[in-house]
Amino acid sequence: MSDQTNRPTSQLPFYLASATPNSPGNRAPWYKNIAPTYAGIFLWFVFWQGASTTQAGFLGGTLAQGVGVALLGLVLSALVCHFLFYLVPGLFGMKTGLPLYIVGTSTFGAKGGFLMPGFLMGILQFGWLGVNVYFSSLALAAMIPVDPRIIMVIWGLLAAFVGLKGIQYVAKVATYLPLIPLIVLIWLFVRTAGGVGSFDSSQFVAAHRTLEPDASARLGSLGVIAAILTYVVGFFATAGAAGADFGLNSRSKRDVSMGGLVGIALAIVVTAGLSILIVAGVYGSPEMSARAMALGAEKKGFILDSFNLIPVILGPGHAKWLMFFLALAAFPPACFSAFIAANSFKTTLPKVNPFVSVGIGAAVSIILGVTGYAGKVIPVFVVIGASFGPICGAMMVDYLMSKGKWSGPRAGFNPAGWISWALGFVVGILPNLGVNVPAAPVLAFIVGAVAYFLCAKAGLQSAVIPLPGSEPQPANPKA
Repeated sequence: MSDQTNRPTSQLPFYLASATPNSPGNRAPWYKNIAPTYAGIFLWFVFWQGASTTQAGFLGGTLAQGVGVALLGLVLSALVCHFLFYLVPGLFGMKTGLPLYIVGTSTFGAKGGFLMPGFLMGILQFGWLGVNVYFSSLALAAMIPVDPRIIMVIWGLLAAFVGLKGIQYVAKVATYLPLIPLIVLIWLFVRTAGGVGSFDSSQFVAAHRTLEPDASARLGSLGVIAAILTYVVGFFATAGAAGADFGLNSRSKRDVSMGGLVGIALAIVVTAGLSILIVAGVYGSPEMSARAMALGAEKKGFILDSFNLIPVILGPGHAKWLMFFLALAAFPPACFSAFIAANSFKTTLPKVNPFVSVGIGAAVSIILGVTGYAGKVIPVFVVIGASFGPICGAMMVDYLMSKGKWSGPRAGFNPAGWISWALGFVVGILPNLGVNVPAAPVLAFIVGAVAYFLCAKAGLQSAVIPLPGSEPQPANPKA
């Protein structure tokens, strides 16, 4: 199959034939759209609280080898997220003015693009909603005397409804609510900074072993870095692919690049970095460490994350209120997840009432929360990373092989894209099957990229279908 044979535009599905690029006049600078929107994702307390934990509960978590190694892993993760997972989709969106489910058809085909990444993006958003439902409801339950499972049902249904019908009302509130977790992080860091210099990873691991003698062995330096990569990249994978949707609102390559460097790379280092330092500061302070150990003994487990250390740092009274406000700040992300899912389903399932499709998805999210599975965030992130790692890898190679231009949709199901995704997904999902694969989302990206390149060279790309007028020039190409 050759990519040089063009097919008539009549072969285009309706959603492609009717696609309209975002005009340069509707675009804005990076500090007005890309950077603040992405930064808000990383300010979500579910992200930064887990930066010091690992999937298998290893002794000492990601602080097992000290603060320096953990921060190094965080910086590497931030660079991987920006340069490998976000940049190419963002450039595709900027150059074409088209969203992900359109530009993705050059990699997965005009028909295949419906499912990958379009429909898959919608499905995985309900995994995100489940995580949000679980942690937000537990935080709310600290102040509301109601069974958390009841709150999960109400929270999930309300978020799905608002995301489906009233996202415009959430947008204004979402502009300010992300300031809450930023203020909380700074406050917690100021209170614990004095203990960071005294943090000793060996004593930290020994304290962990005291409360959890059966915990998995301590990770080495490379293991810590791989664990952080798995966590951060898995968390970010879908948002990286969605860079196309952010990029279509950008004026130039510089906007795409700066938006990612500030809103993604810097935001990751700041939010998760502060969280790691907070944990180190608590256990570096004899007084706070003793309180943390006592609280851990009460909860029958060693406390590794900054969120659950809030009562130790500020006292139970203040902690309840902070957890309550952090949960409120998590409501807009829940609505946005439902909103993205709804848009995906409206496109890929146009004949199905969105209330039905989104309602079913919301029910699944609530079940994930009520059963507690959504609380195991790292296995969830592994699934997300396994799903979107090879998508981003294949898209990057597609971009490079087309010399930085969007080739246009390919006919049917482009074999190169689907083969590369399948191989990458198999590798990326192995940790959830009990197979130790370090930095699985990154490895899934690499496998997807290499497989797409080899398939393309072997002629396993379907023919390009012309899509006239799909590549408007940005407002200022040299900016």
